[in-house]
Amino acid sequence: MIARGKVRDNYAIGDKLLIVATDRISAFDYILATGIPDKGRVLTQISIFWFDFLREIVPNHFLTANVDEYPPELRPFRDQLEGRSMLVKRAKMLDVECVARGYLAGSGWKEYKAQGSVCGIPLPVGLVESDRLPQPLFTPATKAQSGHDENIPFERAAEITGAATAARLRDLTLAIYTNASDYARSRGIILADTKFEFGFVGDELVLADEVLTPDSSRFWPADQYKPGGPQPSYDKQYVRDYLEEIRWNKQPPAPPLPAEVAERTAAKYREAYRLLTGKTL
Repeated sequence: MIARGKVRDNYAIGDKLLIVATDRISAFDYILATGIPDKGRVLTQISIFWFDFLREIVPNHFLTANVDEYPPELRPFRDQLEGRSMLVKRAKMLDVECVARGYLAGSGWKEYKAQGSVCGIPLPVGLVESDRLPQPLFTPATKAQSGHDENIPFERAAEITGAATAARLRDLTLAIYTNASDYARSRGIILADTKFEFGFVGDELVLADEVLTPDSSRFWPADQYKPGGPQPSYDKQYVRDYLEEIRWNKQPPAPPLPAEVAERTAAKYREAYRLLTGKTL
């Protein structure tokens, strides 16, 4: 194993990478003691769907999710890999996370309330929480020491990646968001915002990691959309609500989740997959 994230375990397989999505779930920057059934399978299958959907807009690092096509040494682990793993090209990842925002939510809403802007970009007065923005915004971020995403201005992103690459990242991020948002809306889902990661395979800029999953995106049911407050969502909302309810001090160790909370969260992930792809796990 070369890297263990909050959800994914990455293994070097020659010049390729094996990404395994677990059922781990994190909240408030800590991995919880209880996993979410099928979560890793949902994240992997949704990413594969989007890699295919977006392939004409941007190349990606995905090779295969068919265990029969994996190197022979991996096949004895079929039970652990089937449905929740991807073999991908190894990419040199960029140190900028590419965020697209189409609606006023999360940290964007907090900043707007205080300063009338999102990531330093001025917005019209009078907007309310969850309002649709006049146009989608590219708001890059980088990882701070604490593990939180730290919003940065475009100029800082250009310093990190180079001006030409930063411009390309902005254009790709907004193009992907627009296409994905239109499609999701046709499936009854509002894509409020999302985060992409890119890297280079040789000289080619590719979309990598996870793509448009409930972990990296804010998905809202379109038929319940009502600006003026928070929206119901297809993510770990039940988990956050439970942890706030029990007044966890957000220090380790993270508490276990009741079975009901874990299953209700799993149902939301499965529903997002079903609505977006038209398939069931």
